[in-house]
Amino acid sequence: FGDEGSWRLMVITVLASLGLLGHMVLKHVVQDRLSDRGNGFSAKRYLVGVDRFMTKIRLAIVLPVMLVVGLLVYIIIDIAIDRPRNLVSLGGMVFFVAVLFIFSHNPSKVQWRAVFWGMALQLIFALLILRTSWGRDAFQWLGDRISEFLAYTDEGSKFVFGDLYINHFFAFKVLPVVVYFSTCVSILYYLGVMQVIIKYLGMFLCFCLGTSPTESVNAAANIFLGQTEAPLMIRPFLSEMTKSEMHAVMTGGFATIAGAVMAAYIVYGVPANHLLSASVMSAPAALAVSKLFYPETETSKHKARDVYNIAKGTERNLIEAASNGASMSIKLVANIAVNLIAFVALLQFVNATLVWLGDRVGYDGLTFQLICSYIFWPLAFLMGADQDDCRVIAQLIGTKTFLNEFVARSVVIATYALCGFSNLSSMGIQLGALGAMAPHRKSDMSKIVFRAMLAGNVACFVTACIA
Repeated sequence: FGDEGSWRLMVITVLASLGLLGHMVLKHVVQDRLSDRGNGFSAKRYLVGVDRFMTKIRLAIVLPVMLVVGLLVYIIIDIAIDRPRNLVSLGGMVFFVAVLFIFSHNPSKVQWRAVFWGMALQLIFALLILRTSWGRDAFQWLGDRISEFLAYTDEGSKFVFGDLYINHFFAFKVLPVVVYFSTCVSILYYLGVMQVIIKYLGMFLCFCLGTSPTESVNAAANIFLGQTEAPLMIRPFLSEMTKSEMHAVMTGGFATIAGAVMAAYIVYGVPANHLLSASVMSAPAALAVSKLFYPETETSKHKARDVYNIAKGTERNLIEAASNGASMSIKLVANIAVNLIAFVALLQFVNATLVWLGDRVGYDGLTFQLICSYIFWPLAFLMGADQDDCRVIAQLIGTKTFLNEFVARSVVIATYALCGFSNLSSMGIQLGALGAMAPHRKSDMSKIVFRAMLAGNVACFVTACIA
């Protein structure tokens, strides 16, 4: 014991054991004893008792106060003394929250529990992932395993395109990764693994933030799935969602990236461990920002037991599931390719026009990226980037927001700031997908899609501040 293979076997064994134990507990303890019949143990009565106890000791007040005090002590001891420069990003968080509150759809109705716990979970995840040696090592190990897993795509690419496929890096190495990952997700969905993970992550978010089951499940799904695939988990409920719930669904789609796109980023050389932590941290951030920018003023119509009962795939066997996953990726691959061709060409045209205009007034090198480097410089600074890098990060933010997330690439802080679908081109994609699922709600979606895109960007920026 001690080599990488033995650790991998231990992780698989522990996860399988916990999954089996959890299934047995839920089936035989909770489900079978949830009723009040008989004189024996009643899980329902027990949960009511726990709720009364928590209310009595005012845990809803005491726990947040303890958490805030603990974080303040940590910030003073670990950051303010040794790395005071990092406090700039704390000011950035305050700035983003204040701006969203001022321009909120209904500031007086903001549910501060969702905002507080959404950001608190981000901080907790960040501390575990980035500030503990075992957390960093675990995510680095997990990132390495994912990179290793995705490398098997090369065999398929080599078989189809030949040994020289690497000469066309994006078309024949990056895009095939999307096909491979989509196939694997489809298999996990058929086996029911994906539903279990998403269900319990959704329940966890719902419990902590007090958000509705539908928006919580969607936020959990966005960690693994894209902005058009994740809402399929809650498709039957979309037509009766409140506007705030709909805004949360759209914000979650903008604030995260699809697993297949994350896989493509990894092939491009973006650190896998930071992409993983960004995806995890952005889920509670999306709910927090959404509930701040578009507070809930209605009552959700959906019951938890209906939402959490996520159906399995309709395929008849594993082979059909794999084949369908590969086939479904065709649209995604084509969408990525044609959007890149269109927006890179459009960027070049805009830059040529700006250069021509700049030459007329004696200014050399006027480009879209140069303009963005000034407009978004304050945001880059507030997120904690070094002053020497702020203009580069600002260029990337501008390129990603106005064009496409694939065009803009950089390192750690930029990874967190850019790790989302929140750009103008994605607004049309999301309206088309969600509108097809709930046609009579398309007018409501059109009214809030721009706010949701802005909220998705802010969720990414807050994640970058925390990182």
